[in-house]
Amino acid sequence: MLGILWRADRPLSPAQVTERLGSDLAYTTVTTILTRLRRKGLVTRDRIGRAFHYRATMSEADLAATRMHTVLEASSDRVATMNRFVGELSPREVRALRAILDGLDP
Repeated sequence: MLGILWRADRPLSPAQVTERLGSDLAYTTVTTILTRLRRKGLVTRDRIGRAFHYRATMSEADLAATRMHTVLEASSDRVATMNRFVGELSPREVRALRAILDGLDP
């Protein structure tokens, strides 16, 4: 559902989200999910006309980074966790990570 909101160029109503999902989810189910995402702070809603329209509060990359920080904070050995994560990256991803780290001020 967040993917649909991330790809949208404007806030979407539950009906528009349901339509773009192209699945068998009922409108009420989509509304329930959007409400739960709002409670978690992942989407906001604004009344446009008679319906609420939803938009993501952060980008996909921001959400992934937040989740990665949460996992690191929960680890008793952050270095081991980072080592395991980096050890599973592709060579291309390692090069990208190295370039990012090289660009940081010490």
